[in-house]
Amino acid sequence: MIRTIAVNKNHEVVKDLEIPTLVKGGYEWYWIDFHEPSKEEIEFLRSPLSFHPLAIEDCIHHLQRPKLDYYEEYAFFVIQALNQQTIAREEVDFFLSKNFVVTFHHKSSTEIDEVWKRLSQSTNVKQWDPSHVFYHVLDNMVDNYFPLVNQIDDTLNEIDENSKGRSTEALLKDLFDARHDLLSLRHTISPMRDLLYRILNSKRLTSIEGKIAYFSDIYDHLLKLTEMIEASRELTTDIRDSYISINANETNHVMKVLTVITTIFMPLTFIVGVYGMNFTHMPELTWKYGYFGSLILMFLIAVGMTVWFTKKGWFK
Repeated sequence: MIRTIAVNKNHEVVKDLEIPTLVKGGYEWYWIDFHEPSKEEIEFLRSPLSFHPLAIEDCIHHLQRPKLDYYEEYAFFVIQALNQQTIAREEVDFFLSKNFVVTFHHKSSTEIDEVWKRLSQSTNVKQWDPSHVFYHVLDNMVDNYFPLVNQIDDTLNEIDENSKGRSTEALLKDLFDARHDLLSLRHTISPMRDLLYRILNSKRLTSIEGKIAYFSDIYDHLLKLTEMIEASRELTTDIRDSYISINANETNHVMKVLTVITTIFMPLTFIVGVYGMNFTHMPELTWKYGYFGSLILMFLIAVGMTVWFTKKGWFK
């Protein structure tokens, strides 16, 4: 689907114009949005828009790394949004010039829909231009990163506190899932941060002149997000090491108790083994009270060793 919106010389918003009409001129600027375009609609990128074949190829083969390419009359951007349910990356491509902005995306974009609606209902169209559209869409995308990062942070706090008394195995599974999500977020946010740095330091992006402060604000948000992700990753490492240490300590305690019990039974096993050899000339075998005496002896040895080990704290 292709939708268009333009601002004419009288600063009035005009919608749903044909692309050839927009390209011929006569408008202050225009915005063309390619939303889940068909193969026939993609051909408009080649003619009449006449974009570079490499840029068109990047649009078709989506999930490129966020980047900025310069062409003669426009700049080409690859931006990545994040799905709020799956944290999957969703690419949005921009062709930006002083006279137009063209957006291209294979999936629906709530950020673009929101800006499109704001422009359509705006009562002060003079403050809008292509760079203004680009800024608002980019700002919305970055703002939508925060709920995902905060959600993972809340999950980590819940794992750390374990107020519901869940098992270690379940907590570790959720912990590694959160760590995987953090890695996915970092693979999106870090390249976006680098892209904003290029935008802020570029001398060729004349279309955003006068709006550096706005893009600098987005860059600050990305820096904050990067710091939050790194802090959360460090927290996952600390929690993981803590649970592994707890498991190792519990295992050591169990092994210690089993070793103590085995040690208690060693002399008892020795006594039973000696008198179980069935030699003919064993004086104790003919003793009337030998059986009861051996039982009492083994009982006293077991009790004595248990008391001794308890005083030494080996059962704690």
